[in-house]
Amino acid sequence: MRARDLGIVLGDLEPGPLNAITDVPGVSVGHTTLVEGDHVRTGVTVVLPVADGGQCFAGSHQLNGNGELTGLEWVRESGLLTTPVAITNTFSVGVVRDAIVASQHATGRGRWHLPVVGETYDGLLNDIEGMHVRAEHAWAALESSSGGPVVEGGVGGGTGMICHGFKGGIGTASRQTEHGVVGVLVQANHGRRGRLAVDGVPVGRELGANRIPLPPRPDVGDGSIIVLVGTDAPLLPHQCDRLAVRAGLGIARTGGAGENSSGDLVLAFSVGNHIEEGAPDPVSIRMLPNEAIDTLFYAVIEATEEAIVNALVAAETMTGRGGTVVHRLDHELLAEVMRRHGRLRDQAGASRTNDS
Repeated sequence: MRARDLGIVLGDLEPGPLNAITDVPGVSVGHTTLVEGDHVRTGVTVVLPVADGGQCFAGSHQLNGNGELTGLEWVRESGLLTTPVAITNTFSVGVVRDAIVASQHATGRGRWHLPVVGETYDGLLNDIEGMHVRAEHAWAALESSSGGPVVEGGVGGGTGMICHGFKGGIGTASRQTEHGVVGVLVQANHGRRGRLAVDGVPVGRELGANRIPLPPRPDVGDGSIIVLVGTDAPLLPHQCDRLAVRAGLGIARTGGAGENSSGDLVLAFSVGNHIEEGAPDPVSIRMLPNEAIDTLFYAVIEATEEAIVNALVAAETMTGRGGTVVHRLDHELLAEVMRRHGRLRDQAGASRTNDS
């Protein structure tokens, strides 16, 4: 189930065929989900930006830095993303990073690697201290990665995550523009219940603890979110930085504020140029003029907003560590609130505003 299945249509631009980051040519996604016994609720998600394992231009942004996304110093220095990207829980960054290095060696990708691995904290639902993610789980996610539809919600790295006081996790969305496709994937583990907005509707305030119970520690929702942005528009690294900044506006549309305890980190990459690894001679590249980039900005904002909402809609209620229960964002209650505010599109495609 996704936002559009409920009649929630966010933004003005059209999504790609899959409405996912995999609408960007060559991009693939894989998950390994670990749900074991009463206490293990975690996993790893990988995104492969380039089908042949090559490199591409990239940039980044930090809305609030109480988190980790390894390898960003080299991305900033070189303007290049040279490995797959993975997302997991806070205490498993190291093992996933090492697994990607081993995988790169095994596929003959050279001797030097600085993998990009992000994290958000799943310790309320998951026995995070047990460090249950192992190298083989990261390898399995890499091997299972595909360019088709992306499974969302409590899967992969998003298995044990909480978003705006509801069950969160992985979400994705895309937008088509005249200059290329923009796709976004999030691991949403951020935000407070009362701040959640969907298409401008104060859903979090209307669905308070009296209607859908809050987690035992509602403050845990302060952080964090990892946002991955991909596009086939021909962008240079500094333009990827600019796209990454706009993802923060999509976070804000849903009520995220980059609180002090939150790690809100964004990586944006462009596959619009073929960057040959180790080429000794100058190469020709293409660049989208800055004057034409605004539509991509709008696409990033809309796709980030929808990816977060998709993560919430796809997630199911989960019982985890110590019997902790985190409830999903109930679809019927969400639709009820959106309908009352005139923001639910009916089957005939009628306008979702009260003014129409």
